[in-house]
Amino acid sequence: HPRRTPGVQLDFHMVYSPSDIFQLFFSQEVLLTLCNNTNKYAAKKTEKGLRRQWTNVNADEMLRFISIVIYLGLIKPSAIRDLWRKDHLHRHPFPPSVMTGKRYEAISANLHMSDPAADAINDQLRGQPGYDSLFRLKPLMEQTLTACKAYYHPHKNIAVDERMVATKARISMKQYMKNKPSKWGYKIFVLADSSNGYTYNFSVYEGKACKPSGNGLSFDVVVNLIHVPSLGTGYTVYVDNFYTSSLLFHHLHRIGFGACGTIRENRIVSTKTFANDLPKKAARGDMRWTRDGPLLFVKWRDTRDVTMCSTVHKAYSGKTVQRLVRTKSGTWSSKQIPVPDTVNAYNKFMGGVDLSDALIKYFSVTQKTRRWYMKLFLHFIDIVVVNSFIIHKEMALAKKQKPLNQKRFREVLCSELAGVEERPQGCFPVPVCELSTDVRQKATQGRRKCVHCKMKTIFMCRSCSCFSYCFVLINISSHFL
Repeated sequence: HPRRTPGVQLDFHMVYSPSDIFQLFFSQEVLLTLCNNTNKYAAKKTEKGLRRQWTNVNADEMLRFISIVIYLGLIKPSAIRDLWRKDHLHRHPFPPSVMTGKRYEAISANLHMSDPAADAINDQLRGQPGYDSLFRLKPLMEQTLTACKAYYHPHKNIAVDERMVATKARISMKQYMKNKPSKWGYKIFVLADSSNGYTYNFSVYEGKACKPSGNGLSFDVVVNLIHVPSLGTGYTVYVDNFYTSSLLFHHLHRIGFGACGTIRENRIVSTKTFANDLPKKAARGDMRWTRDGPLLFVKWRDTRDVTMCSTVHKAYSGKTVQRLVRTKSGTWSSKQIPVPDTVNAYNKFMGGVDLSDALIKYFSVTQKTRRWYMKLFLHFIDIVVVNSFIIHKEMALAKKQKPLNQKRFREVLCSELAGVEERPQGCFPVPVCELSTDVRQKATQGRRKCVHCKMKTIFMCRSCSCFSYCFVLINISSHFL
């Protein structure tokens, strides 16, 4: 399986707007799946005595709903209903122009990704081998993964790491990780492009496997994320000490992948790792290395000992790194100390998943919900929006154009998905109708009272849509001055 050409897999001769790129992931097929299952779920609730009257949702309305969900990540209100309030403290013209607050709440309450009839069959298998704990997510998750792999191909260096989706749900899939900013939540294993943070593949951790492979969780995670038929070979995979093992690195080397990662020494089955070890009083910058077939083991003294394993790097090629070292007199001075190639490469390429996490956290669309799978639905939207932004950025740079920043990309995306044209910014008067030549209609046609001085005018502010006569006089006089 040769490695495909890295980068965006789209026609660069065509012009793609933010909504065009987004709808590559949320295609008509995805939208119809969401709409059909949502309508079935609402019908099921209606049979049980749903109080609200339900109208079936279609693909266009689902896009408008998603536009408000993305908008929530930009505004981050304390309560969603605040978006439809009309007082001076809460005035957001965008959501009411897209749909009513009651309709948004109705779609949000009935949103469903899987067939409710199939859910009931799966629930009956709870505790048995055929039960699927992610069944309610599978339709959307599989379609999202297919799109992530289809429209972008990662560069040579990729990273595998875990990500937490915060939740307070009482469910067995919830995990605790003390070193993560969100300590409680769903654990997702992610494969990302180290150069830009594009999420190429991911899997949701369901808990202890019913049929363990015998090679350990970390081995299974990396092997399952690296789908050779679609990804190809020839990549270098960067992992942390949770995943690094001799078994995994030997396996990756056999199938045509390089690997590099930090080591938990008690997990490496190799007596050569500890031969000729660093002494306790070793100087900063000292290193030792040894080989075991294709595996290179390196131990380097920095502020603490750093142990690395790699199948693609040399031990040392003369590179140095700057550190502050305390002299005998008690002062601090800058010093160049030797650094192994594995450490340099790891620091440069391991942050792919962290970069993806940062791009998501800036404008995360998470909101309060009582259904456990809705948190993951919102996270899938986060992944799609960030991946769409990365594709937009890559295409713009390839054409030597200035890309939008992520905030502006999301703003344009919201407007395009909702079908709302953005009005020009700034207060400026525009006439709402042509002046009539008929003397009898000249004084009344299209005129409204000014919101300030109550005089009649045909001019309206192009930004806030209010009629203002004295406002027009002020702007005209300031323009000539």
